[in-house]
Amino acid sequence: MKNNNFMRLFMCLIFCASFSAFGQLDIPRGSQMASVMQRVGTTDIYIKYSRPSVKEREIWGKLVPYGMNNLGFGTAKESPWRAGANENTIIKFTSDVTIGGKAVASGKYGLHINVKDANNATIILSKNNAAWGSYFYEPSDDVVQVDVQTTSASHVEQLIYEFKDVTATSATATLKWEKKEIPFKIEVNVTDVVMAKIRKDLTGQAGFNRQNWEQAARFIMTNDGDMNEALGMVNNAIAGQFYSQKTFNNVAMKAQILKKMGNDQEAMTLVDEASTMANTRQLNALGYQMLGVKDFDRALKFFKLNVANNPKNANVYDSLGDAYKQMGDKKKAIKHLKKALSLNPPANVKANSEKLLKELGAM
Repeated sequence: MKNNNFMRLFMCLIFCASFSAFGQLDIPRGSQMASVMQRVGTTDIYIKYSRPSVKEREIWGKLVPYGMNNLGFGTAKESPWRAGANENTIIKFTSDVTIGGKAVASGKYGLHINVKDANNATIILSKNNAAWGSYFYEPSDDVVQVDVQTTSASHVEQLIYEFKDVTATSATATLKWEKKEIPFKIEVNVTDVVMAKIRKDLTGQAGFNRQNWEQAARFIMTNDGDMNEALGMVNNAIAGQFYSQKTFNNVAMKAQILKKMGNDQEAMTLVDEASTMANTRQLNALGYQMLGVKDFDRALKFFKLNVANNPKNANVYDSLGDAYKQMGDKKKAIKHLKKALSLNPPANVKANSEKLLKELGAM
């Protein structure tokens, strides 16, 4: 009898251990998991959450009580809302960001919200991202707290996060549920993030490619970065390295960088050098750049050279006519624009020539 009791106890322990080892069945939950991602510059922002439904319940101030509350479970004496259902809502940044002007390092965080009243809330990011909801919330784990204002919205049955007002340097993450929205703006110093990555990449295999140095120099130039750094990068592309090669693109870019640095004379010398390496399209673009800075002599020189080299190209006549128009020489403008139309131009060139002629009163 003792042996039988022992065996029953032994089998019971085995059963319990097996159940614990295999865990729970993977079956659908009432509040389904969801995630959303938005890229700002090169920084990815992820939010992973569970989606409770309203189900005709009173949400704000009731199901989601206002303020910090003792939830009656876990170790937290006072807890904010878990900003969703079930596990921690998680927010992740692949590079440093700012929220409400407060710096947040790249990484993964637990996202909580203290819904203070009908109009105000505090966004809380916790370094504890693996807890179950807010039951184990610990204030000392907070990385940042940001006060925001809530807004009214049309009814949303299932809680959802989305990104709104996305710009080149920011996005507003917005929780929407029932008839309320809770937005918080996330900003990225895109130039600093990209430049840090560029500097790192150029010390590796990417640094053996001339075009990568040109691309880096152009990024700095167009984003008003350190022009001395941009100049050093384009110089690497032009000469001195095994991958270097002088081309129209990098010479013209160096001219633009020098122009931004205030070295006009050397910049224009390089523009002239670039023109000798340019194809038809590049020379045309160079001519328009000169028009943009009111250097009409160089603009005419480049457009006329294109006409001489491409006497049957309608676009080069259109560009020369445009230049004369901008210079105030109506007669020569009309002459070259009509020449462009006589060469059976493509639709876009025809439309532009006709538009300019109408503006000149010649059609």
